[in-house]
Amino acid sequence: MPNIAVFIEQSGGTAKKVAWQMTAEARRLVDRAGGEVWAVVLGDGAAAAEAGRHGAHRVFIAGDGDFATYNSETWTRALAAFVAARRPDLLLVGATAMGKDFAPRLAARLDAACVSDCVGLDFDGGFKLRRPIFAGKCFADVAVDAPVAVAGVRPNAFPLFAGGGADAPAESFDPGLGGFTPHATIVETLTSAEKKIELTEAEVIVSGGRGLKEAANYKLIETLAATMGAAAGASRAIVDAGWVPHSHQVGQTGKTVSPKLYVAVGISGAIQHLAGMSSSKCIVAINKDPNAPIFKTADYGIAADLFEVVPALDEAIRALD
Repeated sequence: MPNIAVFIEQSGGTAKKVAWQMTAEARRLVDRAGGEVWAVVLGDGAAAAEAGRHGAHRVFIAGDGDFATYNSETWTRALAAFVAARRPDLLLVGATAMGKDFAPRLAARLDAACVSDCVGLDFDGGFKLRRPIFAGKCFADVAVDAPVAVAGVRPNAFPLFAGGGADAPAESFDPGLGGFTPHATIVETLTSAEKKIELTEAEVIVSGGRGLKEAANYKLIETLAATMGAAAGASRAIVDAGWVPHSHQVGQTGKTVSPKLYVAVGISGAIQHLAGMSSSKCIVAINKDPNAPIFKTADYGIAADLFEVVPALDEAIRALD
């Protein structure tokens, strides 16, 4: 019977949505295979109160270390101490900027298997983790043959828990930081002053590409995104052109997203872009070229001038309010 630990990443005192998605999927798995789901919280235990409602059986908190600001050495040491003490069979970590940074380091410290960017999880005598390969064209099912494995999970790959979980008992654990001084410390963290929906957390994304013709027309994307309550994304072409910041880029060299709805506006569908969004639940493409590669991936396509379609779509959505 497998025990699955889930790292609950927090930002500004709030748990990342991917943390609860992983907790929910772990609960669905152990409900079939047996075992328990353990939520692991570093620092402020505010998220611990929610863990049970999202499917966790137990919560483990390390609140006596310096976890106010992320440090890969500190996080790795603390989670390694937890794994050594509790021996979970699998540790799930969100494939966020933070998770991608420390998960390989943690796996190396534990001499554990490490599988990145997972979109599927199964157990049949052993764990089998599914991840996209070849820029999302195929999937690989990775069988884990190790006492413990660290798996990075793509945000929005799994739905939230709908089982009406109860409060989970919480207990503290020693993160093993006594006398430890990291080699590097965070001096300053700079964040954008813009209050926008984070791409990797968004359930709906509207992205623009070279078909917008010029930087000023990206306003069409931002307006439609605001109307839909969505995040605004971009292809690499317009990021490289300096139209929008890199933080908006979706693709192989940008952010990997898996929203419920992805609207690609004026994007041709280069393989590098598809690598970052092909796992979206529903893809809508708007492009005046009916032969654009994006239509091969899209669930719905509109072969028309985006400068006519996008304003009409925005107006139609506003009319629904």
